[in-house]
Amino acid sequence: MRISARADYAVRAALQLAASGDDEPLKAEAIADAQDIPHKFLESILNDMRRGGLVLSQRGGNGGYRLARPADSISIADVIRVVDGPLVSVRGVRPPELSYSGPAESLLPLWIALRSNVREILDGVSLADVASARLPAGVSALTETPDAWVNP
Repeated sequence: MRISARADYAVRAALQLAASGDDEPLKAEAIADAQDIPHKFLESILNDMRRGGLVLSQRGGNGGYRLARPADSISIADVIRVVDGPLVSVRGVRPPELSYSGPAESLLPLWIALRSNVREILDGVSLADVASARLPAGVSALTETPDAWVNP
């Protein structure tokens, strides 16, 4: 699985909004500066997130962006899906739409298992979890295996 720059920026922007609370909206420039995200790219991402119902925008001098729902009700998967589409695809196709034959036949259950695990992790972690540095125990446990931090 590959996390695109767009998805990474979107999650980081959403986390910046989650950390700010509901006090006042954050301007895109402030989010871009805080997270070192190119401003024009961030504007496009925030528009996608607004259309996807994850953020609200407010115009004017006191305007900016805020989360549309509480941070504990928005998963990391929600953010990625809004800006990038399905979490797991093969050649741009969702696994259930694929078919294989011969020795490649068991690839389909493998892709489905991969998608299931990705969903379990990303749907199970909210913006509030990450913003507060309190990942679910199961996710934290995965980072404790010796090979987790090593690139093969």
